[in-house]
Amino acid sequence: MREDRRRWLRRLLILPPLALGVALVAWQIGGRQAPEVLPEREMVRPARVVTVEAVDFTPRALAYGTVAPATVTNAVAEVSGRILYRHPELESGNVLPAGTVIFRIDPATYALAVSRLEAQVASAQADLAELEVREANARGSLAIEQRAAALAEEDLQRQRTLLARGTASQASVDAAEQQALTTRQRVQDLENTLALIPVQRQALDAGLAVDRAQLEEARLDLERTELSLPMDARIAEVNAEESQFVSVGETLAVADGIDRAEVTAQIAPDQFYPLMAGLDIDVSEMTVEEMGDLRDRIEMTAEVRLAIADFVARWPGRVNRIRETVDPQTRTIGVVVTVDQPLRNAIPGVRPPLTKNMYVEVALTGMTLPGRIVVPRVAVHLAADGQETLYLVGEDGRLTIRPVEVAFVEGNLALVADGLEPGARVIVSDLIPAIDGMLIDAVEDEALAAELRDAAAGEGPIR
Repeated sequence: MREDRRRWLRRLLILPPLALGVALVAWQIGGRQAPEVLPEREMVRPARVVTVEAVDFTPRALAYGTVAPATVTNAVAEVSGRILYRHPELESGNVLPAGTVIFRIDPATYALAVSRLEAQVASAQADLAELEVREANARGSLAIEQRAAALAEEDLQRQRTLLARGTASQASVDAAEQQALTTRQRVQDLENTLALIPVQRQALDAGLAVDRAQLEEARLDLERTELSLPMDARIAEVNAEESQFVSVGETLAVADGIDRAEVTAQIAPDQFYPLMAGLDIDVSEMTVEEMGDLRDRIEMTAEVRLAIADFVARWPGRVNRIRETVDPQTRTIGVVVTVDQPLRNAIPGVRPPLTKNMYVEVALTGMTLPGRIVVPRVAVHLAADGQETLYLVGEDGRLTIRPVEVAFVEGNLALVADGLEPGARVIVSDLIPAIDGMLIDAVEDEALAAELRDAAAGEGPIR
């Protein structure tokens, strides 16, 4: 019994704390206010924007190519023979002035040929002079014989008259007739001789012309025994030595002109065509002459660059021409840029000589397009249907998704051709998701706007 009483007493001891806890909870609940119900508020998305404006846009692009001399001369032997002389400075890499004789081939054989043909020409000229004298003599003899023939005819007529009167014999008539026939024959011979003289003169003239042509050819061969540089040049290759026998057509040396260097800069078509956007022409209606003058209408400038250590060497260049085809390997267009005096314009420590086979960068600048609208490239989005769009902030501060037409993209810029007016606020931040009509807290990005204007004006690095 005693144990049972103790168990009940222990159970009763839990009741006072439990009652106290229940009372405390009831007191807290009874003194608390009901939760406040707030009105719905629309979510606002922060975003950076730039206000677009019409600016003058100067398209630029980077291209790359290898330096090559604009003119290359191959010293080819036009006559055969043994080399008697080779210029002592004729070595690869040396620079020699125009007119320098670099090789001299033994001229003896060609000098003898000139002497022989000069003698042939003199002989032909002497034959012509003799023919002139013979013609003059024949004409003089013809005049005499014609007079003698006339006298013989008169004598024959007289003898025939006397025979008719009976005062002359038949023998005297026959003798007079024989004399008349003889003089006629001499006149005929002289006339035949004079008739042949023009043909003989023509043959002699033709022979003289052949001799003179052969003489000129021999003199040219004699001149060709000396090979000289037609321009200031840097020797690229030497293939012959003194005392060596060379044949016609053999290349003895190769020289590169130093007055101009060319770089065929390869550029992708989508980068090239914006450079030509300011050229408003219709090629389909141009004549061949106008197409030939098209190069002068392309207002494109170029600068050749070479990165050396921690600085960049620069050379001013000019666009000379556009290559006629697209490279089948790289699918790029070749723009030929010319640099004048690539060696003479070298500055020690600043600009080295522009040497053959250097791989260089070419910065091309096209014609300025006035009053164009440009936006950051990152602001252009593609809709599900492939339409290019911009996210704009309207006057009510809400997002408007605007379809636009982008003419082309250059680096970090996109030139908008249609669908956007100056003064529009373009969102340049990423909005995920972008819901048309959503409320935007727009913050002007002044730094990006300034960078955009500089890039459009052709300032700063080309990206």
